[in-house]
Amino acid sequence: MGYMTINNRRVAFTDEKNVLSVIRKSGIDLPTFCYHSELSTYGACRMCVVEDERGKVFASCSEVPRDGMVIYTNTPRLQHHRKMIIELLLSSHCRDCTTCAKNGVCTLQKLASQLGISEIRFENHKKPLPLDTSSDCVIRDPNKCILCGDCVRTCDEIQGLGILDFAFRGSKMQVMPAFNRELAETDCVGCGQCRAVCPTGAISIRQDVDPVWKALADKNIRVVAQIAPAVRVAIGDKFGIPKGENTLGRLVAALRHMGFDEVYDTNFGADLTVMEESAELLERLKSGKNLPLFTSCCPGWVKFCEKRYPEFRENISTCRSPQAMFGALLKEEARMKAAEAEKEGRSLRKTVVISIMPCTAKKAEIKRPEHFTEGQQDVDYVLTTTEVTRMIKEAGIDLSQIEPEALDMPFGLSSGAAAIFGVTGGVTEAVLRRLVHSSRMEDLQDISFTGIRGIEGIKEASIQLEDRTVKIAVVNGLRCAETLLERIKAGEVQYDFVEVMACKRGCIAGGGQPVPIGPRTKQARLDGMYKIDSMAQIKRSDENPIIAEVYEGILKGKEHKLLHNR
Repeated sequence: MGYMTINNRRVAFTDEKNVLSVIRKSGIDLPTFCYHSELSTYGACRMCVVEDERGKVFASCSEVPRDGMVIYTNTPRLQHHRKMIIELLLSSHCRDCTTCAKNGVCTLQKLASQLGISEIRFENHKKPLPLDTSSDCVIRDPNKCILCGDCVRTCDEIQGLGILDFAFRGSKMQVMPAFNRELAETDCVGCGQCRAVCPTGAISIRQDVDPVWKALADKNIRVVAQIAPAVRVAIGDKFGIPKGENTLGRLVAALRHMGFDEVYDTNFGADLTVMEESAELLERLKSGKNLPLFTSCCPGWVKFCEKRYPEFRENISTCRSPQAMFGALLKEEARMKAAEAEKEGRSLRKTVVISIMPCTAKKAEIKRPEHFTEGQQDVDYVLTTTEVTRMIKEAGIDLSQIEPEALDMPFGLSSGAAAIFGVTGGVTEAVLRRLVHSSRMEDLQDISFTGIRGIEGIKEASIQLEDRTVKIAVVNGLRCAETLLERIKAGEVQYDFVEVMACKRGCIAGGGQPVPIGPRTKQARLDGMYKIDSMAQIKRSDENPIIAEVYEGILKGKEHKLLHNR
């Protein structure tokens, strides 16, 4: 342990990697644009500069703490320095703040207000640049970029894609894909992690709010919503609800107030996924073909594999993702009811399915040809958690005050195994619960202690199934997926089942979730997901009584057609 003096107060430090961490631990929220604890230190924005007792000014994010250091964080010199940085950034920045997607949550806007910037003395001589709207998932606006490099490092260091980088020099510098290509022309998987770290509106979510409002207003449309597991522990962030708290009941009530006709749980789709994926795993273990079996729930991972590792395409599960399965089920039910009504000389309203997801990549997933059934798109629109938050606020609803309501039946019933799909390792744990054929708490705990829980990038585990030891890997973050795939290709490791999620920690930190997402927020969301599971009366997907009814009803004879993509 060492001691530093910060603003004339002694502060202890232990294993903090930089002075900035010590300062923040002491209760001083020093501003930054380019610093993220999970990324490499860049030190470009210079907002976190401090001054020592000799008058030396340095960036606290790139300085290692030393015993006996004496620093000051808010001298007149530093105040002038920070204000000048903000003013210069604003001088070349698009100032349409009131219509910006980041309005109210923009770091640049926040710091300009915090530092009392009331005028910009410098003219903006930059010509407006065109927006990149080619992606189904995110929109890139170079006019709002402050060159912090957060998106560049996230795409490279966390996702291993390197889609974005700096181009040109000096006042002409920009962040863009190579050769100024549009995102749709690159290997971008739409994960939205660049958007999650962007401090301004330079990268934002592609909005589908307006067409959903239009559908809700149409009396001839039956609007059905499905809510993903990770949404319920994140949407409360923007309404003063404690982080990680399960707000599903409040969200259901809010959606009904907004005009949704029926509200279901994507967890039901996750239960279907467990049933199909566990059966597929057993079949592949028996045949020995196309092992390891890779999960298919994450569209960012699926696209990454197709683009970078096409040789593993046949190893990916043929199962649709939970939202796609559930969308196909809802549309099939609507078709059956419409056919019955037509025989009776009646007509029914058109069904529109809205998925509420933590993930921007889901917006692209619903447009893939394998997620159309009989020429009809199974899920019509995907709204991210952030978009639904906007809609709730537009409707004047206070989520913290509204009375919770129950989901609609029969698809409102699901298992605890389905709930943990939102965290890394959750899909694997749910599948293993199905395969061990036991609901004893001791057996379920044994599965959770195999090593599949936790936030490490690559986790390994093994479990005994009858006379065979099944080897498992759980991966989160595409950079880690790349590492694992290379090891598999080289013959260094061998697995039977591999779960991959594109986003670090899983869907709880998806690209469509409310930001900023610090370590404590991520931990609260993770704890919230496991708490939902611990409180669930049904622990295994095969114990969900509605699942058996659906297989004997809507799905009978159509299981592969509706639940698989090839």
